Amino acid sequence: MQRSFLLTSLGITLALGSYASSAQANTEIAWWHAMGGALGDKVEQIAADFNASQDTYTVKPVFKGNYSETMTSAIAAFRADKGPDIVQIYEVGTATMMAAKGAIVPVYQLMKSADVEFDPQAYLPAVTGYYTDPDGNMLSLPFNSSTPVTYYNRKLLEQAGVEEVPRTWQALGDALEKVVDSGTASCGLTTTWPSWVMLENYSAINDVPFASQANGFEGTDARLQFNRTAAVDHIERLTQWQEDGRFAYGGRFDDAAPKFYSGECALMMGSSASYANINENADFDFDVAPLPYDADVVDKSNNSIIGGASLWVFDGLDDTHQQGVAEFFEYLSSPEVQADWHQYSGYLPITQAAADLTRKQGFYADHPGTDVAIKQITAGEPTDNSKGLRLGNMVQIRDVINGELEDIFSGDAGAQEGLDEAVSRGNALLEKFESAHQ
Repeated sequence: MQRSFLLTSLGITLALGSYASSAQANTEIAWWHAMGGALGDKVEQIAADFNASQDTYTVKPVFKGNYSETMTSAIAAFRADKGPDIVQIYEVGTATMMAAKGAIVPVYQLMKSADVEFDPQAYLPAVTGYYTDPDGNMLSLPFNSSTPVTYYNRKLLEQAGVEEVPRTWQALGDALEKVVDSGTASCGLTTTWPSWVMLENYSAINDVPFASQANGFEGTDARLQFNRTAAVDHIERLTQWQEDGRFAYGGRFDDAAPKFYSGECALMMGSSASYANINENADFDFDVAPLPYDADVVDKSNNSIIGGASLWVFDGLDDTHQQGVAEFFEYLSSPEVQADWHQYSGYLPITQAAADLTRKQGFYADHPGTDVAIKQITAGEPTDNSKGLRLGNMVQIRDVINGELEDIFSGDAGAQEGLDEAVSRGNALLEKFESAHQ
């Protein structure tokens, strides 16, 4: 019995040793991300599915806090030579990552070196445009991309006699007047993420510059310009609508969402990725419509721009790790994975093939309005004004803009005065960024 036990133990030991050796043979890929909660669980699942699909690499996702915390941690770790292989960086951090000379491996170079199939044309232009250099080369891989849309309370609009959400700001004003005057809601419209929706995307959709140098794509010497465009009249329009209830300011970020959930406001402009939260919190039927365009500025809507984040690869990886990252990116970009991520999260699919697969699977038919964001972001060819923003210190600039918008909507400053101040303070941040990266 003792001899049998020893042999059995030896067999188990050898088996475990063989397993451990096999596990250790796998190349581990560290992926730092900012997806918490259910989205974090989904990230874990995506990595687990990739790991199960092959036996050479093991992708290990690590949640590092919110976007800002993740970016700060990754940069600090890289400087200490302890950085991850992959890091998720929000779109407003793009200029900072680009300016970090020698810190990143551009995705187009990574895929070419690894000899992994990679077709930049397969990705949605308005998504990839945010993450490409002036020559159109992709620097990072889009992962979770969203764009703002208009959500509306179907019952309230019907009660007010509004058959559909108008496509122009001018006609929308008339529709909101009906909503308020009929008493069906005390507020016509609110918005989340005010700078992103009412200035950045307003400028893109109406093909007016947010900043010079093609919104920063053509140089770090870009300066803000939205105080000299139709955006000033637009913000003035919102202040006038606030006086009669057609618009209600609800705060920064997603703070305004409860105004829509409660039925206080009949419409809300917010991220396409807010669909699931609205579905969970609103006890009424709602639909999705595109953001309106300004008929005094353009004849038709241009494409909107994105929010969200992309995946960056740090430099200094050996060939094996680079190969593993490239193969994971190929997996992540597949129509099946992207369609599943899109349908689960509400984020945009990053490829046309994923959108086509989602449509073929009947998701859009079963969930009306979920394809509005895709149609909106692919409306026309992106221009210098609608490709996106490539501005240094954009996180701080957004804070400045939101602060000035609060002064405008509270009556402490006029639209022109407030936007002039936002541009002045924002340009000081741009000058600081330019000086640091010359």
